[in-house]
Amino acid sequence: MTTDIETVVIGAGAVGLAIASELAHTGAGVMVIERHHTFGTETSSRNSEVIHAGIYYPEGSLRAALCVEGRERLYAFAEKFNVPVNRCGKLLVATADAELPQLERIEKRAIRNGVGDLVRLSSEEIARIEPDVRCVAATLSPSTGVIDSHALMAALEAQLLNAGGEIAYNSELIAVAEMPGGGFRLSIASGGETSELLCARLVNAAGLGASRVGNMIGSSKEGYRVPSLHPAKGHYFALSGKAPFRRLIYPMPSSDALGVHLTLDIGGAARFGPDIHWQSDLDYAFVDADGRRKSFSREIKRYWPALPEAALIPAYTGIRPKIYAEGTPPADFAIHGGAEHGIPGFIALYGIESPGLTASLAIGAHVARLIDG
Repeated sequence: MTTDIETVVIGAGAVGLAIASELAHTGAGVMVIERHHTFGTETSSRNSEVIHAGIYYPEGSLRAALCVEGRERLYAFAEKFNVPVNRCGKLLVATADAELPQLERIEKRAIRNGVGDLVRLSSEEIARIEPDVRCVAATLSPSTGVIDSHALMAALEAQLLNAGGEIAYNSELIAVAEMPGGGFRLSIASGGETSELLCARLVNAAGLGASRVGNMIGSSKEGYRVPSLHPAKGHYFALSGKAPFRRLIYPMPSSDALGVHLTLDIGGAARFGPDIHWQSDLDYAFVDADGRRKSFSREIKRYWPALPEAALIPAYTGIRPKIYAEGTPPADFAIHGGAEHGIPGFIALYGIESPGLTASLAIGAHVARLIDG
């Protein structure tokens, strides 16, 4: 089949751009299709911008392996291409004796995942480095940091274009057909018109739209089902005034979220979140700001009792593209190739939530291996 382009990547978030850049640097002809006017307008720009160490994820999972690999790739990429980054470290805090067993379990899991630089600190040691934190013990993660996600995506876009790749913004995929001899026919809406594009390989990195795109093409393998999207909103509050912290502060996580943690942006401003609000749509509106401010304040005061009254300002929300429902066990990243769905030349990524930003470059390398396999 004669094609217009060798590989099309759907979605210009951090993961889609990382995949496309990786493929373009192997010499492949690559085009990114993005329905919005620029890169990263959804999940990639509505998160904590944290470079995770790889602490929390189940041993042997893709989330664990790609986070640990991606963390090192990301720091090296940031240094090479002048992306603002701050390897500030993180304190994972136990605010009561009852939380100490959970902290120990997290430490052991991190070691099994290849995170070998954790340091357990007593309350006295914590008081010396972060005097405003109140806890009975904490674990320091020196390899945790923060990154300017917009600058990262701008650098990935530049790397893609410099390698000969292309990006079509304001272009929405509306239909996909698998061709009898291999390859794909894409129908793309842009500027009020619909055009067709033929490609030999297709990567679905559409994030919140990945399940919708996956269902356009379906499967040729009996029993395979495209993972369903279960949107989970996270609310963030900004801190008015300067934060007295040099490191990120994380409480003990719940079964489906990392708790109302304190993160710092590249400029040092503090923000808190996310919480988790399961919903059926992709509405980004803040839900019950006053009530949520009270609950955030209560959770934050467990590790920062001196939080000033009225210091929390509603900032923004993000939506995690979860592929498991509320009350069910968390799912691993789902990166499906022909072995899963039976369609040659098609790679689909589902449930790429945290630590997707950290893992983005490692995901790009992983997909490149799969698509050539």
